Amino acid sequence: MSRNQGSKGKGKISGRGNANSKTNSFAKGNAPVKKKTVNKPSQSDEIRLNKYIANSGVCSRREADENIALGLVSVNGKVVTEMGYKVKRSDEVRYDGQRITPEPSVYVLLNKPKGFATTTAEGKGKTVMDLVANATSARIKPIGRLGRNSLGLLLFTNDDKVVQKFTNSKNGVSRLFQVELDKNLKFEDLKKIQEGFKVEGKLISVEEISYIQGESKNQVGIKIKNTGNTILRTIFDELHYDIVRIDCVAIGHLTKKDIPRGHWKHLTEQEINTLKML
Repeated sequence: MSRNQGSKGKGKISGRGNANSKTNSFAKGNAPVKKKTVNKPSQSDEIRLNKYIANSGVCSRREADENIALGLVSVNGKVVTEMGYKVKRSDEVRYDGQRITPEPSVYVLLNKPKGFATTTAEGKGKTVMDLVANATSARIKPIGRLGRNSLGLLLFTNDDKVVQKFTNSKNGVSRLFQVELDKNLKFEDLKKIQEGFKVEGKLISVEEISYIQGESKNQVGIKIKNTGNTILRTIFDELHYDIVRIDCVAIGHLTKKDIPRGHWKHLTEQEINTLKML
């Protein structure tokens, strides 16, 4: 507010080119009423559906409008044909049945240290999301789990097709673990694990297991396709061994080479292409 607007009846403004014009008083009660600006809730998280589709790389905005009209697009399970429809980036958008995202696909490989929970939930103390917070602005999430005190490789991505590849119960992607036990693993127990055995009526099997060359018999390498490491504890609990240490040393063709503990890297184009071919 200017000084004139704050005075009570003292400020006068002459009419332009007219010395006899009336005085405009800015005294209280006579001041012009300013229209109040209503601040609408921020909708910065919203984006037009056709732009969302175009940003995903599926097609152009114009083609997206045509396909929306044809009923090829659904949002959170509901087909949308309305032009100009807006969605949030957190919505599930499917184009011809396939889920799409407006973000470029990102692949981050972390060498996890102890003491970090594998979760995207808040209020869980230190999590792996804290370790990759500066890796990208994309909404990546970890594939599978490593226990809070487990070590090793953990892959993060926003690529749903790659996530499905890992979680496919028939195919999956192999992960190699180095497991340290509280005592030497008996050869007959190693053979039992190789051949597979049942726990509470459920067959427990691994792809490979062997002693680690140059190490004592309480350290073994185990290759599995499960996304978690719970199966490892199930196996050794059943055979009366305690696990001292679990370290994921490889995911498919990916290894810990040049990734210090607690650090991460973006996958190279070649690594991404190989990952998609697994």
